[in-house]
Amino acid sequence: MLRQKTHAFHATPGGLRGSLTEHLAASDSFARLADQAERLRRLQTLLDAMLPVSLAVAAHVANLKRGKVVIHADSGAVAVKLRQLGPRLAAGFVQQGQEVSGIEVRVQPGGRISPASRKIQPKKLGIQPKRSLTSLSAGLPEGSPLKAALERLLASATK
Repeated sequence: MLRQKTHAFHATPGGLRGSLTEHLAASDSFARLADQAERLRRLQTLLDAMLPVSLAVAAHVANLKRGKVVIHADSGAVAVKLRQLGPRLAAGFVQQGQEVSGIEVRVQPGGRISPASRKIQPKKLGIQPKRSLTSLSAGLPEGSPLKAALERLLASATK
């Protein structure tokens, strides 16, 4: 989606001046794209207002095709609930002045998980791999980057 914040755009000395949004709107294809992005942003805002927070964070307006709002759900359980609410959501969109004839829900698992929210558990090294890495590290010269990396790995594996 396009962000609402506009940036100044300056071209060559004899060139154009104005916001990026104005330049995009000047082209027919970009104008249509900007209009579609704005419609999707507005639909997402309306969807967020109609759903409880627990569902709103897991439901994302993906498209508007022939009057049908396509919503991506983060899980099957969310998709089932959205499908149950489909007629009510469509009616809510219509009440808000949107030309919506129906709702289509698709599951898109894991697409919205931020890297910071995932905790990666380090794998435990077995006795034999630890011995092999210790032996390899001992055979490397002092100051070697590989030796330092192996020592860090072994230190973290023993914690």
